[in-house]
Amino acid sequence: MVSAYLRRGMAAGLLAGLLAGLFAFFVGESMLDRAMALEEASHHEEIFSRSTQKAGLFFATGLFGVTEGGMFGLCYALFRERLAARGDLRRSITLAGAVFTGAFLIPFLKYPASPPSVGDPATIRERTAAYFTLVALSLLAMLLSWLAARTLKARGVGAAKRRLMVGAGLVVFVGVLFSVLPAAPSTHGFPSGLLWAFRLSSFGTQLVFWAGLGVLFGVLCERANRKGVTA
Repeated sequence: MVSAYLRRGMAAGLLAGLLAGLFAFFVGESMLDRAMALEEASHHEEIFSRSTQKAGLFFATGLFGVTEGGMFGLCYALFRERLAARGDLRRSITLAGAVFTGAFLIPFLKYPASPPSVGDPATIRERTAAYFTLVALSLLAMLLSWLAARTLKARGVGAAKRRLMVGAGLVVFVGVLFSVLPAAPSTHGFPSGLLWAFRLSSFGTQLVFWAGLGVLFGVLCERANRKGVTA
């Protein structure tokens, strides 16, 4: 049964990755071209040409989708019977939303995506370490929030009060993380309009991927259920 969820996750992830690649290509590439032009003006050496990067965009998003989709399928197999939502489609969308929040949305609020020319190249290791630390702790926060919600429900706490308590706890936890982790790199001197257009494009790409993954995986599971497939 786990292998079936793994296969569905990889298939859904591939499709979602290609959808995200289409969004990134048509929405984000023009802004990235402008950002790269600013970087070239600063005399940074370009390792791969823009034409090569564009050609590899769909390969990268497809590979990302297959990898993330496989992991999502395994997580779904683990949490499926513990999710409150009814039906595989709703459960899949719920889980995808939780992973999107922990793996991308919360870190994005602290460290929003920035073009290559933003930030001191000498601090890239420290910035990368801080970002992935926040990703891991944000996912942990989502897991703890889910466990807390289940515990409160088992104790008879009403839904509205339960959501308020868990939400407040999550906000406090995230606030502490934001205060102790290093600040985001300065964007002084970079055109603000281009910067925020780039960030919104990055946000949209991730949103398309996780929404697509949640829906496509759920549809595949529902389809398998109708056919009576268990493996």
